[in-house]
Amino acid sequence: MAVVRSVSEITKYIAGLIKNDLALHNVTIRGQISNFKQYSSGHCYFDLKDKESILKCVIWRSYAERLRFRPDNDMQVLATGNVEVYERDGKYQFYVSRMVPDGVGELALAFEQLKERLGREGLFDDKHKCSLPSYPRTIGIVTSPTGAVLRDIYTVSKRRMPSVRLVLYPVMVQGAGSAEQIAHGIDFFNKKYPVDVLIVGRGGGSMEDLWSFNEEVVVRSIFKSHIPVISAVGHETDFTLADFVADRRAATPSQAAELAVPDMGDVQQRLRSLENRLQLASVARVKTYRQRVESLMDSYAFTQPLRMLETASVKLDTLQSRLNKIARQQLSDKHNRLLHDIEKLELINPLGVIRRGYGVVHDQRGNIISNIANISIDDVVTVQLNGGHFDALVQNKREE
Repeated sequence: MAVVRSVSEITKYIAGLIKNDLALHNVTIRGQISNFKQYSSGHCYFDLKDKESILKCVIWRSYAERLRFRPDNDMQVLATGNVEVYERDGKYQFYVSRMVPDGVGELALAFEQLKERLGREGLFDDKHKCSLPSYPRTIGIVTSPTGAVLRDIYTVSKRRMPSVRLVLYPVMVQGAGSAEQIAHGIDFFNKKYPVDVLIVGRGGGSMEDLWSFNEEVVVRSIFKSHIPVISAVGHETDFTLADFVADRRAATPSQAAELAVPDMGDVQQRLRSLENRLQLASVARVKTYRQRVESLMDSYAFTQPLRMLETASVKLDTLQSRLNKIARQQLSDKHNRLLHDIEKLELINPLGVIRRGYGVVHDQRGNIISNIANISIDDVVTVQLNGGHFDALVQNKREE
């Protein structure tokens, strides 16, 4: 008689077989990512597929945080981990502990992904970059205290301007925790120890060695800095995200010192040149004023001042004659206009009418009676004639 097994027993048996199969331990699988999803817990779930099959995959949060690139759908990867059975659902899954892009370096891909994301935010735009001070007095340096970088910066800076003051914030420039130290150094100068300019950098190395200067925490710290930042990471051919966000990029630490510190020899030569130009300009200005004074001394006003006064007197007499003529003409015009106005007034003067034999009749209140309707029988009126007036009693009236 066949033995009857439970579902759990069969599932545990299969899980044991798979777990004890060394061929399924620490195995690396090549495939294309699909249905990728990362939950708020940090765990990631996705499928790895090829032309014929699909494999369910899981990356727990502790492993996902170690990925230096951002997995995405349709990305070809090499995933390393163990194949195990998820007993609750009776399904086998691939538990990934490490994953890298297939055909593209992990760091190179992470670099391009972060560069694209931060570029979309505008962190690399020129409008955010500050100009370097012309004559800094204090320079802050964020680098390793033991490398050649500090020695190169010190040597070049003191040669160019012995009075410049250098302040070091020592940090690790690679390895775990180095990015946080670099960012803290930049923040320290911005918040607690202000300087005129910052140099942030290290010597050359592989992309892995320089990776701290590609970390997002460092890039954002440089972007937030209100002190101008010079990035001096690696050699001339090395580029990091710190170079893109910094206000200036130096190919080497020595060039960073040259960018930050003016050469006193050049400054002195420029001052001498300005002094010579100032002297030449002063001589030229004095010469110009002397020529103008000499020209004035030779002018008509200085050589023959009486002739100048005579000419002015003749001109004044001419102007006065013209002014008198204009005044007489205006007075005559106004006199004629006044006579014309008087004649017009005489025409409408009522006394003129009286002088021609007419009279004006007034009532007892002195009002002029201009209509027969305004007078009644027995009214006493006053008649004004040329030379006087008389009173009359109205005995009769005839309306026409």
